[in-house]
Amino acid sequence: MPRPLRFLTYNVHACFGTDRRLDPARIAAVIGECRPDIIALQEVDVGRARSGGTDQAHMIATHLNMAAHFHPALHLKDERYGDAVLTALPMRLVKADVLPSTGEPRGALWVEIDLAHAKLQVIVTHLGLRGSERVRQATALLGPGWLGGIGQGDARVILAGDLNAIARSAAYRLLATHLKDVQVQSNAKPRPTFPSRLPLLRIDHVFVGDGISVRDCKVHSSVLARVASDHLPILVELDIEPTAKGCLTEADDRLEGTQRR
Repeated sequence: MPRPLRFLTYNVHACFGTDRRLDPARIAAVIGECRPDIIALQEVDVGRARSGGTDQAHMIATHLNMAAHFHPALHLKDERYGDAVLTALPMRLVKADVLPSTGEPRGALWVEIDLAHAKLQVIVTHLGLRGSERVRQATALLGPGWLGGIGQGDARVILAGDLNAIARSAAYRLLATHLKDVQVQSNAKPRPTFPSRLPLLRIDHVFVGDGISVRDCKVHSSVLARVASDHLPILVELDIEPTAKGCLTEADDRLEGTQRR
């Protein structure tokens, strides 16, 4: 088997720490402590006045020598706010779209990442604050436009982000019927991620599909992590089973169709 893949999900709170200081470099330093291969970020600012008009996705990626895909769930004139995926591995965008929302607009970002032995489908999202809204959003993510449209068998799928959902919630249970929660799959006791100074709630999650097993999982709670954002990141080591050569997922078909057009 290839070496484990290190995957991290992190709500960065627009790079404002619990000390109210804006510092994208500090967020990058926390991520650097974990040495991940792939990073899913939520609450990323791009061009927003409150964070100095900077492109936080690009700034963090540059610090880490990675590339980034960003999707704004919220778009007001030139100000954007949303989710991002960062990696140094070959990556291409499959889909970026809104989710059904009744409060603050929410969305999801889907990228395909080429591993030496498999194509990995990564979806990052940040669900809403209302329970009924989260159920609609989780249902959409499981539908044909997202996870339901990915061919099973050789597909390798990760869904990650701030779901604003504890394990007893309806949205969490809905996702957990189709995917595996990495914290539950690991040998360690599941740990809360929010708020970072004194974590009480387990609302940030990583779910995986078939062909992916969990070697290790932890909530990263270094001194720096406890101040850099109001959430703590989750770091997981995953074993990705090789896929059959020549097998195309729906993501492959979409990408090939786009190239033909």
